[in-house]
Amino acid sequence: MAGNSFGNLFKLTTFGESHGIAIGGIIDGCPPGIKLDLHAIQAEMDRRKPGQSAIVTQRKEPDEVKFLSGVFEGVTTGTPIGFVIENANQKSKDYSHIKDSYRPSHADYVYDKKYGFRDYRGGGRSSARETASRVVAGAIAKQMLNNIKINAFTSSVGDIFIDKPYQDLDFSNTESNAVRCPDSATAEKMIDRIKQIRKEGDTIGGTVTCVLQNVPIGLGEPVFDKLHAELGKAMLSINAVKGFEYGSGFCGAKMKGSDHNDQFNIDGTTKTNLSGGIQGGISNGMDIYFRVAFKPVATLIQKYETINKEGEIVEMQGKGRHDPCVVPRAVPIVEAMAALVLADYFLINKIY
Repeated sequence: MAGNSFGNLFKLTTFGESHGIAIGGIIDGCPPGIKLDLHAIQAEMDRRKPGQSAIVTQRKEPDEVKFLSGVFEGVTTGTPIGFVIENANQKSKDYSHIKDSYRPSHADYVYDKKYGFRDYRGGGRSSARETASRVVAGAIAKQMLNNIKINAFTSSVGDIFIDKPYQDLDFSNTESNAVRCPDSATAEKMIDRIKQIRKEGDTIGGTVTCVLQNVPIGLGEPVFDKLHAELGKAMLSINAVKGFEYGSGFCGAKMKGSDHNDQFNIDGTTKTNLSGGIQGGISNGMDIYFRVAFKPVATLIQKYETINKEGEIVEMQGKGRHDPCVVPRAVPIVEAMAALVLADYFLINKIY
């Protein structure tokens, strides 16, 4: 199976399955001499881990990171950083009922057809549990990026949206509620909606907005390695992501050029930032902001029809522990992938 690595100079390769002994990764290209705050890395893992609130999956995983190489006395050595995260709370029997059947909108069918085999326990390699390894690498990348600020937050759940621009939000409030929305009034509505959806045995989607600040001018490589293209690839590689837009995004398609152009100030900054901090695929020093759309979780705790290996129509009902909405736990994953992209371009541009 190909496609298990991300990055060019700062490269992450992940391994493991949802119900295997452990998941983990190898980070190659991390510069030596970075003093790591291991508590901060674990704190990032705690933001992503299951069982942290009443509106996420109740699978209980400590998600403690064990570093095997590349770190000595808390400092990176420049050699490959190997790490593992043990799976402590698998309940594989919860998936025995789908051994010979395919869950709609999951990777079950295509994995079986492509490889002639699939690990049906929690989706195996296609499980979102794989993203825990990305958060470890992203946490290390954040510490390499010094004064760059990376803030993601839940900006919508279903049809409930924050109605304020990100400039009017206090990002320090993001972690003050279970849904990770920095606007408290909107957060309450989102939480109520997710609880309602869970009672119905259904799921719901939403969006995560991410803001990158203090990014220097010059990151991004024309023509095919534009910064926004790499950010888009990073976000679209996350489980359940269905869309990515940056700057004015799809709304920009409705505008006239006279309204959309970002006019310059004398110091090279711009009066508006509909470009989203990127022009010609290269960062221009303004805030980079983008939005990521997550679909509703495909596993429903209600009865529905599907097909089995024999091509027969069968009835299925989801079992086990699943998120009614992935968005709250996706916030640190979005931040991690953004950090990996920036760390890679820092090394490409020899800024570090």
